[in-house]
Amino acid sequence: MKAGANAAALRRRTPQSLPEVTISEDSEVRFLHLGTEWIQGSMLLDAPFDIELDYVQRMMAWLLFVEPDTVSKRRALQLGLGSAALTKFCFKKLRMDTTAIEINPQVLAVCRQWFKLPADGPRLRVVLADAGEEIRRADHIAAFDALQVDLYDHEAAAPVLDSPDFYADCRAALTDEGCLTVNLFGRDASYERSLQSLCAAFGEEAVWAFKPTREGNTVVLAQRTASRPSRMALLTRAEGVQERWGLPAVKWLRLFKPVS
Repeated sequence: MKAGANAAALRRRTPQSLPEVTISEDSEVRFLHLGTEWIQGSMLLDAPFDIELDYVQRMMAWLLFVEPDTVSKRRALQLGLGSAALTKFCFKKLRMDTTAIEINPQVLAVCRQWFKLPADGPRLRVVLADAGEEIRRADHIAAFDALQVDLYDHEAAAPVLDSPDFYADCRAALTDEGCLTVNLFGRDASYERSLQSLCAAFGEEAVWAFKPTREGNTVVLAQRTASRPSRMALLTRAEGVQERWGLPAVKWLRLFKPVS
């Protein structure tokens, strides 16, 4: 299905047809659900601006490709708010100008009430819109350094937007040094199709992938401009990311490599 058809399908989803948002928690973690038992996001109760899930941490792998001292001067965009883990981390920890696009107003309301998402301000905004349409706005062209895509419906079976056309729109929204990270299900039949769509839009040389998590999530990274840093350069950068922001970036290097 092409991006336009995907967008049309999303437009037909009225607020009444969007899944009910619920939460659950144990003694340490609060979870977000979209009408099923599937976990669509989480938050550490004692550290609400940290990232709790492994695959969500891996969505920050674009940090391996930029100078750490420039991060706070860059712009981040999330397609799909989830529990706002990425949005909060980019805004609060990385001090970035941060935008999120979310179709479900109930998700936004729950994130503000239960997941410590700050109110909109000069450096933070959440746009209630269809991500497939919003990404094509003229003022988004070449505007973002980090584009993080996690677009799953309540069934969590495959990405809602996943065509070469959609990923081409994502590539157009990136700066020359920009990277896209996307959450895919590595053990699902749709994974290879998703990877082919990413390679068609970005070029195979620009695409990197993690090994799947235990749950089957595979995070794939695509660069606006392909580069191949040496292993030593990546290790130096990973050590800096880990020391500065507490992400397990050195471990990432054992799980992360170019697809070609």
